[in-house]
Amino acid sequence: MDIKDIQNLIKFVAKSGAQEVKLEMEDIKITIKTGSDHSASEGFQGVQPLPVAAPATPAVTLPVEIAPAVPTTETVKETEEDHLITIKSPIIGTFYRKSAPDKPSFVEVGSTIKEGDVLCVIEAMKLFNEIESELSGTIVKILVDDASPVEFDQPLFLLNPA
Repeated sequence: MDIKDIQNLIKFVAKSGAQEVKLEMEDIKITIKTGSDHSASEGFQGVQPLPVAAPATPAVTLPVEIAPAVPTTETVKETEEDHLITIKSPIIGTFYRKSAPDKPSFVEVGSTIKEGDVLCVIEAMKLFNEIESELSGTIVKILVDDASPVEFDQPLFLLNPA
């Protein structure tokens, strides 16, 4: 289990509303506590590695160089896309761009939509939920592949409201 998995687990537990979750695996033990405890350790997630046999060869630590902050194309894109609105998933499920395999997609990049237009379908527990637009504008980017699982509040589309 790497740090990304642990971070995702912490986010999931925080969203679920659980007070405490304990996870024990072969070489790791994790306890995540949330809730109304207002002590100094609030928000602390403890990770305790279990004892493991020492490696046969000594570990070597290499120096790490940190590069100076240089503006990248991503930061330039972000400033260009500041005016765009992100349409997010209202539920957990499977994202579909079309109502059936032989039907056309609800929207494409460049499609002009208005309030109430169907953008996609999300299947949750064998129910197909049509996701309608709450805004008018033009679809700039589709952020999720067809038939992909999506999480609650995951970005699905970028919309230019102009």
